[in-house]
Amino acid sequence: QIDPKDYTFSGLKNETVGRLPGKVAGQQFVIQDCENCKIYIFDHSATITIDDCVNCQIFLGPVKGSVFFRDCKDCKCVVACQQFRTRDCRKLEVFLCCATQPIIESSTGMKFGCFQYYYPELALQFKDAGLSIFNNIWSNIHDFTPVSGENNWGLLPETAIVQDYVPLPSSEELKAIRVSTDATKSIIPVTRGQRQKNSDESCLTVFFAGDYTTANARKLIDEMTSKGFQLVQTKEVLMKAEDAHRVFQQSALEFIPLLEKGPVVALEFNGDGAVEQCQSTINEVFSGTKVFVSESKASASQDVDNFYNFADMQMGM
Repeated sequence: QIDPKDYTFSGLKNETVGRLPGKVAGQQFVIQDCENCKIYIFDHSATITIDDCVNCQIFLGPVKGSVFFRDCKDCKCVVACQQFRTRDCRKLEVFLCCATQPIIESSTGMKFGCFQYYYPELALQFKDAGLSIFNNIWSNIHDFTPVSGENNWGLLPETAIVQDYVPLPSSEELKAIRVSTDATKSIIPVTRGQRQKNSDESCLTVFFAGDYTTANARKLIDEMTSKGFQLVQTKEVLMKAEDAHRVFQQSALEFIPLLEKGPVVALEFNGDGAVEQCQSTINEVFSGTKVFVSESKASASQDVDNFYNFADMQMGM
């Protein structure tokens, strides 16, 4: 028998509390009426509601469904979920991984950044929550109640460091979790999202399903970002033959047989010379692997548009 008290933090003040990996195990969780607290859920859950919390710092491991903040103010959060929503909130700063478009309603002073976090159990928790580390549209916010002439939300500075917002846990019990907030170790690839691109040259790279898809995609991200290119967006999605024709055009036939194995992982890199650098890295590092890469700077922006337009329709955006 499940005791709701084990899945609730309520009426706490000036406390540090949390749940260790394996302790929530896909249940729903409630956080309410907390003030000046540090709250860490180091596990995956079904849904989480956060109500009437003030000046709290909150980490939420992967949530299979929705995370809903209501009547909260002055909170700093790190959140990974399928759906993100706020209502009647003021001044939330959120490092977010969200598979669908985040929604704010009757909320002001909202700031968003890309989820950056690592601890050893996190990758498996993402899997258990049915979330892909590549599906994160953290910066594509929909304001349900816009006010003319005002902007209710913005993006955190690119230089924002997670642990300046949500510090690592200091309690004995929670210190056992080996957390890193270093962006290069983050389980979620850190993307630019809707920020202004530095260059008018982008390159689309698509990896096909197989045993090493995730590792290969990560390796390419490391190679490209270490050379100063920026990862704009990532996506993991199933494709059909007709989608391949639309996205890969002339080279579609070569890739269609690979689509049956499972979803593809697409990456958009930006920077002068991105196409050439992507091609040479793939030839050097992934020589035995079939990968789609934009052929030229001229075709690349069309490739990116074709793929992400298709993917947005797939995801029901």
